[in-house]
Amino acid sequence: MTPGQNARGPRLWLWCLATLALVIIFGLLLQPTAKNGEASISTNQPSAQNGAGVRMAKLPRHFTNPLRRHQGESEASAGQIVAGKLKTFAVSRRKLAQGLAQRHGITVPASVEKFFDAVEAGNWDEIKARYHEINSGDGSATTHAGRPPDIQALWPAIVDAFGAAEQVHLWPPQQLLDYGNSVMNSLSPGMVYVGGTDDGRWVPELMNESSGDTPHIMLTQNGLADDGYLDYVNLQYGDQLATLTAADADQATQNYLADYQQRLAHDQQFPNEPPQIRPGEAVSIGSNGQPQVSGPSSQVSVMAINENLLNMLMNENPQLSFGLQESYPLKSTYGDALPLGPIMELRAADAQNTFTPDIAAQSLSYWNTRTEQLLSDPDAAGSSEALKVYAKDEAAAANLLAAHNYTAEAGQMYGSAVQLAPDQPGAVSGYVNFLLGQNQPQQAIAVAQNAIQANPNNQQLQNLLNQAKAAAH
Repeated sequence: MTPGQNARGPRLWLWCLATLALVIIFGLLLQPTAKNGEASISTNQPSAQNGAGVRMAKLPRHFTNPLRRHQGESEASAGQIVAGKLKTFAVSRRKLAQGLAQRHGITVPASVEKFFDAVEAGNWDEIKARYHEINSGDGSATTHAGRPPDIQALWPAIVDAFGAAEQVHLWPPQQLLDYGNSVMNSLSPGMVYVGGTDDGRWVPELMNESSGDTPHIMLTQNGLADDGYLDYVNLQYGDQLATLTAADADQATQNYLADYQQRLAHDQQFPNEPPQIRPGEAVSIGSNGQPQVSGPSSQVSVMAINENLLNMLMNENPQLSFGLQESYPLKSTYGDALPLGPIMELRAADAQNTFTPDIAAQSLSYWNTRTEQLLSDPDAAGSSEALKVYAKDEAAAANLLAAHNYTAEAGQMYGSAVQLAPDQPGAVSGYVNFLLGQNQPQQAIAVAQNAIQANPNNQQLQNLLNQAKAAAH
């Protein structure tokens, strides 16, 4: 070998190394990157394939990225995406209205068809006008005597479409998508979702219809005592779960009334003992002399009946898992519930899956992150609708943590909730009652006063202030 050949050997080796390094670097540059602002999250769990064909990293159990977006959301404006989802939802609810009409042996009135036309078109003023027309000029969703029988039979599908359209009207489009995704991303495949507030019911329902995944069973805890709503649920999901019946609703009502009368008798017999009748419970005597639950003043009593019905529904479907977004606190469900991102999973705790301090800390971290994101986003911070529903959901998570004696974490979450929406009644009520339970009446008074300053005409907030002042004396 000549000296020249000896010199070329090391140079050739160095050239090969350099070429290999460039290949590696070029390959890294060609690797796909996160889209639509998705955060890269490192975990020791495998990634999951979602219905849209995008592989997503999984967060620890019960927690998901609140800002995860779905494939396709970057290809069109948020407003266009939401309008498309509303149109899809309107089509599905029109079909359900036709199904209800067939069940009841009636024809869908032309006024109802025009209403669904308006929802498909997405014109809010036209939607509202058509809704008032078929509801005899009433803008409410509750049953009333002036509603024609053929409209009443179709009412669950009508109010479903109107509720979703109203949320589209109230929310900034991107915030609606973010909230809907935060709930939907939390649900495991096959999980039943039970919404509570108007936002918590209809925004996820809207997303569920067009998610690309297998749709979830979607219910509302607020309708479980209504015969018409139970008929609607049976039409939608009768082949997927054991549904409740009108007889179940009657039984739950009678059980509640018997329990109420027993507690009332206790309070009358032992006035110096802590009262067993809960604040806000209202049972009246009907024309037949029997106790009954009716009217807007009986919300606490109605929700107590709905709570019993939800427990009955879960008992009838032991094979299914349930995710809950609270309307009113349903404390009987707290014992084996766990936080599930922005909502909670019922019947989740067992011998292998307990409510640990780590889960409480994860829930607090989730809400700290979400609150920071919301307050730093001008669109979110400028939307009272968005802030109030997040405040309500965070307060519900705090209720759950407080029930499991994670008081430090619960206190921080209540404080964060009223920071988002100082006058959100659910958040304020939860925080005031928490502070009173911690023997901090002055702090409770300050929270209630701050809420009233933001919303001076709210009687519920005034009642909370009076409650806090009474506890301070």
